[in-house]
Amino acid sequence: MSKNVQRGPFSSIVRAIYLLIQGRIHFPKDRLGEIVDEGEGEDFEIFRQMTLDPGKDQPDKPGAVFKVRFRFASMSPEMNKRTSRIPIPFIVAQPGFRSKMWALGRESGEFQGIYEWDTVASAESYWTSFPMKLMKRRAVPESLSYEIEEVELPIV
Repeated sequence: MSKNVQRGPFSSIVRAIYLLIQGRIHFPKDRLGEIVDEGEGEDFEIFRQMTLDPGKDQPDKPGAVFKVRFRFASMSPEMNKRTSRIPIPFIVAQPGFRSKMWALGRESGEFQGIYEWDTVASAESYWTSFPMKLMKRRAVPESLSYEIEEVELPIV
């Protein structure tokens, strides 16, 4: 499979199980409760984090950060915190995925996902992926925004 080809639901679940068996998926707790200041008068509190150990064909460090913000149309923030575990297998299995932090806006109740990807191309591809389509269907359309930043890697 090409590095930036998205995975569908079935292949994502199979891939996620494989990664779990390999021991490459982790849920660190060291940043839980940390406040991420995003400017614009909003602070976000991290409530979950997931990391994936890179495979042999991946760079040592991520090359892009993908941030998405949104508000859910018909779900309270507390309910979404619980149900946000459901798409984990679909997220972790996407090509180029490295990590995700889930955060909740302390004032607005908006959610923010902060992802790390191998490349800008893999981050861009994620915007049209199966897990993002699920999220977009549940989000208030005018609340939805995203940005992708290239991470400068040191030259060795």
